Amino acid sequence: MRPALIAAVAFVAAVLGASGSLAVAKLAGWVDDDAPAQTVVLPAETAPGTNVPSSATPLAANRFDPAGIFARTSPGVVTIYAIFPGGGRSQGSGFVVSADGHVLTNSHVITNAGESGETVRGAERVYVVFADGDRLPASIVGWDLFDDTGLITFDPDDHAVSPIPLGDSAAVVVGEPVAAIGSPFGNENSLAVGVVSAVSRSIPSLTSRYNVSNAIQIDAPINHGNSGGPLLDGQGRVIGVNAQIRSDSGNAEGVGFAIPINSARRSMRQLIATGRVTYAYIGITTLDVTPAVARRYDLGAQRGALIEEVVSDAPADRAGLKGAKRRVVFNGSPVSLGGDLIVALAGERVVRADDIARIVTERLRPGQLVSVTVVRGGTGARETLRVRLVERPANPQG
Repeated sequence: MRPALIAAVAFVAAVLGASGSLAVAKLAGWVDDDAPAQTVVLPAETAPGTNVPSSATPLAANRFDPAGIFARTSPGVVTIYAIFPGGGRSQGSGFVVSADGHVLTNSHVITNAGESGETVRGAERVYVVFADGDRLPASIVGWDLFDDTGLITFDPDDHAVSPIPLGDSAAVVVGEPVAAIGSPFGNENSLAVGVVSAVSRSIPSLTSRYNVSNAIQIDAPINHGNSGGPLLDGQGRVIGVNAQIRSDSGNAEGVGFAIPINSARRSMRQLIATGRVTYAYIGITTLDVTPAVARRYDLGAQRGALIEEVVSDAPADRAGLKGAKRRVVFNGSPVSLGGDLIVALAGERVVRADDIARIVTERLRPGQLVSVTVVRGGTGARETLRVRLVERPANPQG
């Protein structure tokens, strides 16, 4: 196993099994930044249908049965070993998602993403080890650095295929029990259980300079080597891809994060269809507006996303959206004033800053012309502007 990645703000790279060290900028995933471009195989939704055969059925929903979940799904969980040019190695986990031998994992398991200053490249050799100990070669289909999702494939004629059914991460609720299966520290096919601690977290990415939106926070103990393994609900359906831990010590401390399966599914579909993934991009940074802030500064709406900065010549700039003109401190927190307050995007109400990232990332596509409703800074007038989105650049500007 290569050394664990450690992200800024003590986000221990749950490189739960990848390599190198990484300082991740804490920037919103919908903003661009001025940095050297990386070569990435990038996520929008194309559609070669579901990749889970109808024979992959969930368990009954009447009780949480970790032993039953493990017995039913562990044949579809694999340990992944990746070998890189120069002899670097990585160990992680993955899970079978189709009868064609497709395996989902994290991009940081099968690439060198996160190693400072290096062009992103995939491993030159990849192997998958099944629960019965059988070891097979696999090939890389592609990866999505923005959502830390990777896709590999093996020949299904070489081993029995046991796809795990995919669930709906949008339906996940705080407090529901979950099971995580993977290979922490190389201990193959290990089970951990816990509950969902939070949903809709925006967390620094291990593989790009954008935030990951809608991450699922869990207290199930996951460690280095769990990366890419499935997070399962009470019916044995995958609701996330285990990706990170947050720790001051480098060990599991009850704060883990998983990429939501709806995001990973979108990336997988595009990788299968085209070999790459694309995201829309608007080019702003925003902050939350609360009722107290709105009352104090007469912002014209109780909730929304207040624009801090608009990237020069980005879609938002070309559409006429305005950033902040001054900054103040209110109730101990910095507030940027004078810019537009976004209250709706693409017909969906905006309540907080994370809504912008979620809508742009999950719903919108490059090239779309979308409406943005704002309360204009300074005048308080409500106005709807039209923004033509572009493809997200590899690195944010700033």
